[in-house]
Amino acid sequence: MADSGWVFDSGRACLDLVNTRRDRHAGGRELLTGPAALTEWLSLAGFTGRADAAHLAMALDLREAIDRVTRSVSAGHRPAREDVRVLNEAARAAAPPALRLGADGTPHRAVAPSADPVAAALGALAVDAIDLVTSPVTVRICAADDCGLRLADASPQRNRQWCSMARCGNRAKARAHYARRKLRDADPSGGGAGQ
Repeated sequence: MADSGWVFDSGRACLDLVNTRRDRHAGGRELLTGPAALTEWLSLAGFTGRADAAHLAMALDLREAIDRVTRSVSAGHRPAREDVRVLNEAARAAAPPALRLGADGTPHRAVAPSADPVAAALGALAVDAIDLVTSPVTVRICAADDCGLRLADASPQRNRQWCSMARCGNRAKARAHYARRKLRDADPSGGGAGQ
């Protein structure tokens, strides 16, 4: 399978779905280009089922509602009623968890199979979004000017900036290092700025 650009490091599954639309700062680039792309993403995210055109439409509506609701709540604003309705409607399709006991009596969480596993997967993502906005976790947008990916900031100081240190964080540190070095090399006294 060709590299489709999927990333799964936002810290929450619902935000990984939101991140299937890239470059939002520059008008956006769609990664969920058809039912096959949605099926692939769901599989990589740990879900089952084969998506069709109706599932894709549901996923795109849900994705944008999750983005608007999580950003609104994180900014201290009230989310739009329509977006809340979309999340609640999708969440109804989530398969409820069940308690199962192993042969040794150990309890395990299980999920009953669904008649529509794709709708159940989208429902689970809606439930994850509801859990996210009712928790103390803050949703942020990556601090890199050319990124825009959403991330869940559950750090103790609430100061996570980058979608991933391996991508945006390291690039930002390298740019800052280069700028400091260039400034130091430009100062003939070797003292740097401010001395």
